[in-house]
Amino acid sequence: MLTEFDTTLPSIRQVQNLIKQTTPVELKLLTGDVLTGKVLWQDPQCICIADESTQQITVWKQAIAYIKPKVS
Repeated sequence: MLTEFDTTLPSIRQVQNLIKQTTPVELKLLTGDVLTGKVLWQDPQCICIADESTQQITVWKQAIAYIKPKVS
């Protein structure tokens, strides 16, 4: 079954803006690990970020504690 991608949700729109503006982010996982990079894409289950070395990391949304713009 295909899950709808609801772009009317504020959280989806916020991540889409981070993608469009190529804003560096800090993504904290429930494990306590922190990933930094730019969000490349999102789908209903996952988010993909590219770290400083442009390595792509796909993270399940259910594993994320928070996402915030990275402060230099």
